[in-house]
Amino acid sequence: MAKKNKQVDKEFKLSSWAINNKTTIYVLMFLILYLGISAYFTMPRENFPEINETKIYISSVYPGNTAEDIEKLITNPLEDKLKSVSNVVEITSTSQEDYSIITVEFDESIEVDKAKQKVKDEIDQETAGEDWPTFNGAKVTPNVFELSMSEEVPILNINISGNYPVSKLKEYGEYLQDEIEDLTEIKKVDIRGAQDKEVEVAVDIYKMMAAKVSFDDITNAINRGNVTMSAGNFITSQQRRTIRIIGEIKAPSDLGDFVIKAEKGNPIYLKDIAEIFFKDKDKTTYARENAAAVVMLDVKKRSGENMVAAADKISEIVEAAKNDHFPPDLKVTIANDQSPKTIGQVDDLVNNIIFGVILVVIVLMFFLGFKNAIFVGFAIPMSMFMSLMILGAMGYTLNTMVLFGLIMGLGMLVDNGIVVVENVYRLMDEEGMTRIEAAKKGISEIAFPIIISTATTVAAFIPLGLWPGIMGQFMVILPITLSIVLGSSLFVAIFFNSVLVSQFMNTEDRDMPIKYIVKLTSIMAVIGLLIFFFGGAYNALGTLILFTAVMFWVYRLILRKAANYFQKNTLVSLENWYERQLKRVLTGWMPYVLVTGTFILLFIAFAGFGWSVSEQRTKIEFFPDNKPNQIIVYIEYPEGTDIEKTNQITREVEQKVYRVLNQVSYTDDGYNFLVESTVSQVGEGAGNPQTDGGSSAEMPHRGKITASMREYKYRRGEDSEILRQKVQAALVGIYPGVLISVEKDANGPPTGPPINIELKGKNYEELIFTAERMRDYLNTQSISGVDELKIDVNKSKPGMQVVVDRKKAGELGVSAGQVGQQLRGAIFGNKAGVFKKNGEDYDIYVRFNKKDRYNKSAVFNQKITFRDQATGKIKEIPVSVVAKQTNSSGFSAIKHKDIKRVVTVYSALSPGETDAGAVVDRIQNSMKSFDNLPNGIKIDYTGQIEEQNKQMTFLMGAFFSGLLLIFFILIFQFNSVSKPGIIMLAIFLSFIGVFGGLVITGAPFVIMMTMVGIISLAGIVVNNGVVLLDYAQLLIDRRKIKEGISDEDYLPLESLYETVVKAGKARLRPVLLTAITTILGLIPLAIGLNINFFTLFSEFDANIYMGGDNVIFWGPLAKTVIYGLLIATFLTLIVVPILFFLVTKLKMRIKGKLPHQLEKAKLAYGEEI
Repeated sequence: MAKKNKQVDKEFKLSSWAINNKTTIYVLMFLILYLGISAYFTMPRENFPEINETKIYISSVYPGNTAEDIEKLITNPLEDKLKSVSNVVEITSTSQEDYSIITVEFDESIEVDKAKQKVKDEIDQETAGEDWPTFNGAKVTPNVFELSMSEEVPILNINISGNYPVSKLKEYGEYLQDEIEDLTEIKKVDIRGAQDKEVEVAVDIYKMMAAKVSFDDITNAINRGNVTMSAGNFITSQQRRTIRIIGEIKAPSDLGDFVIKAEKGNPIYLKDIAEIFFKDKDKTTYARENAAAVVMLDVKKRSGENMVAAADKISEIVEAAKNDHFPPDLKVTIANDQSPKTIGQVDDLVNNIIFGVILVVIVLMFFLGFKNAIFVGFAIPMSMFMSLMILGAMGYTLNTMVLFGLIMGLGMLVDNGIVVVENVYRLMDEEGMTRIEAAKKGISEIAFPIIISTATTVAAFIPLGLWPGIMGQFMVILPITLSIVLGSSLFVAIFFNSVLVSQFMNTEDRDMPIKYIVKLTSIMAVIGLLIFFFGGAYNALGTLILFTAVMFWVYRLILRKAANYFQKNTLVSLENWYERQLKRVLTGWMPYVLVTGTFILLFIAFAGFGWSVSEQRTKIEFFPDNKPNQIIVYIEYPEGTDIEKTNQITREVEQKVYRVLNQVSYTDDGYNFLVESTVSQVGEGAGNPQTDGGSSAEMPHRGKITASMREYKYRRGEDSEILRQKVQAALVGIYPGVLISVEKDANGPPTGPPINIELKGKNYEELIFTAERMRDYLNTQSISGVDELKIDVNKSKPGMQVVVDRKKAGELGVSAGQVGQQLRGAIFGNKAGVFKKNGEDYDIYVRFNKKDRYNKSAVFNQKITFRDQATGKIKEIPVSVVAKQTNSSGFSAIKHKDIKRVVTVYSALSPGETDAGAVVDRIQNSMKSFDNLPNGIKIDYTGQIEEQNKQMTFLMGAFFSGLLLIFFILIFQFNSVSKPGIIMLAIFLSFIGVFGGLVITGAPFVIMMTMVGIISLAGIVVNNGVVLLDYAQLLIDRRKIKEGISDEDYLPLESLYETVVKAGKARLRPVLLTAITTILGLIPLAIGLNINFFTLFSEFDANIYMGGDNVIFWGPLAKTVIYGLLIATFLTLIVVPILFFLVTKLKMRIKGKLPHQLEKAKLAYGEEI
């Protein structure tokens, strides 16, 4: 018996050690608090975690070649080498005019640096071959690099304008470029809207032919003449003098005096046959702000660096430049700065945490009393700061994922503290123990259960911590944060709460003497007023101290009485009512009726959800549909369109966009309270980072307009998504042949278009033709939800084919290569060295002058001049004699996926549509009637829907893996299968709340958020179930000892009934508190209430507003937990005790231990005697 007592009333050594070494614990508390606060202020702020993909990019520039040539000469040979590399998941490529980009995606088992080296090794082997293409006398060199998406999207734009030439504006831009690129946070700064300079030797074709000079003559003369070189050392008079030949030109005009050719004493100077210009290169970029031309700087940060700090430093550099270096009439503005929105979102979540903490502490005060509420409330900041200390040490940033993890953990982390404080309080109040005795025994009673319950909650998140892919990189910080928060709360409960309750807990709520309050609040008021008036930036602290002083009086005069009444009357009445209800539902047929009714409700919830989805009342979304912070208009002409034409159409689109953006409903006396800035780019920089990541190709056929919204709280309730839809409607079908898409900033990792149909095959013309037929067919079906079907490639790229008559050319001594070089030199130009000025290198190009360069007659009637090797005489053969040219059309690009050619038909969802899965289902149904699909063409539905299915599969697996892990931990805890089974059943029954809530409210089922919410809910339900059943088992063990029943036997049914009721009543407070605190912590996010406590105390303005980006993103997850927890609380308090009672009763029935069975056995035994 003594041994059994020892097992039941064992001491938990860790908490006892803490109680006996309270000074050490106090020092540890201070240290963790200091390190946690330091981490909060030093951790980099960002909106979402950065994503580093395991992708390696290979870009190759080979000017003057068509997409087919690039595919044949560059892409195919490289892909053939790369397909044998190990750990490769997928290879995709795009071959277009002058340029090839190959993307190699690796699995996550290999480090990016190793993957990059593998790719480089294969590329080096291929390019070392003799047949690898050359350009300008050197082999084409593929660039192998890794890429982070955060390094592709500019964090802000700097726009420079004024009454100055573009070249001067560019100089100012280059000054800022140099200053900003010196920052460690910045990767690079690109200048848009201004060209680099070059030296152009503009040859007059007729003078060149008259002088019998070739392009090679000019190029070689410049290369040989424009050179500075060393000629060794000259030793004289015991001195060593370095000989340098100075031949480099000092100015471009010096080239005019170069002798190209001198025969029979007649020199031909370059100036005789050409004009020399030091000019801007041909236009490849335009930039505008609010329709006015500017020189624009695209600023891109390094991966892993602090965006907010970078933006602050850039602002300082710009201000310093305006004050010290730039003329006063120069206009320099910053646009598309995302740092204020990031700060706003982070601050809103911090304020949500503060709001949640306030609500939680108020609830705790009513349930536990002021002092006990302080004990439990103390666990909140301590656990959070301890978590931030750990996360900061692990290198994580302070992003919305981390902060939501803290909010999510708000109710969970007080749970351990509640159980500890409530149990110690009960022992002091009911059993009359001293503080230290009650603390040691009370914590020993519940230490193992709270450790197990924390372990089971963490177990629910462990599979999420193994989330693969870029979606895993994005979301994994949430389960990591929650696990760290729960671990921290357990540490705080066992070590810190145990010390505090052992030193300061009282069962009596003694009056605060008025004299003491007057003295305390007077001191606080003086300190608060001093800080408020003289504290400067810290005046909010003074306001907080004054507010705290006022709240002491409010508590003493009002709240204390209300809290005491609630504890002594309301709570006692609630406990007694709950006891009566529990007794009633455990009697007669009521347990069976309730359990059956609960299962029927579960069936109704699932059936109702299925009906709601099928009726499209409940939408299935992959990611929360965010409100745009940026509205981006992408304009794309067919490949081959001149940049001037693209610029012209972009200007026209701008005007239509501005008319929508500046509608009267969005402006107030000229001030646009919805749109902050609007910039446009044409050519370079106009690509979509999500789809063109890594590409450095010129894009003369593309334009982009970016409108940045103001922060949510300044939008006066206007919806930026409606504005996007208005812009979209204004641009639909107005320019035939021009692809215009109106998109918004990405909310989360890239997933591809929601509608993405891939056609694979060998014959590219047939693929494109089939894709066009498919697009036209689907358009006739009028499928709802489809915005505008587009095809990513076409065969309308204008081209010109030059066919050399080999026989005639051979007879005249001309090769096809000579014809090609002659035409290339005339149009594209031959590089002839560099001109150096002020530390900068400028290319020297020899080509036809502008008048003749695009004159077909001049270009094709020019003579190929060369010296005949047989006779030594100069020969001149017109190009048109040996070659014929015809206009043609070629592929805009050729795309590959896993070495196979692919064409994609894609579309965004129409305005207001969010369920991509439903739309794709409609398309697939329509495609069943699509006839005459050529043999060898395979159709795949990919993009967002492919990613959506993949993530849903993972999350379902993670959910069941978490349940299995929880089940094993519970078996270890209870050494039983029935009790874990009851708790696991409660998890599934909590789905009544989740799916019932979704059906009733009509809210969408957001796969990424709702599923994570369900997994989180499982952890909370388990936590409450463990605490209740473990305490019930503890009471049963004590009752067995008291009544002298062996461990293998069962309590009499009446004793079991009383014990279950007593356990339920004893655990009512902690279970209710866990539910209420978790729900209250999430309510601000669920309903979208935002209060700024910082400005409330510093400026007396709470900046209250409803909605916001955080609510849109996190609301579905918060609501899932709230809906589920409302039902789960009922389950824990009513159904779990019923199931425990019924299962125990069933075991007794099986073993013949029920009263009527025992009576029957007794009678039978008597008859035998």
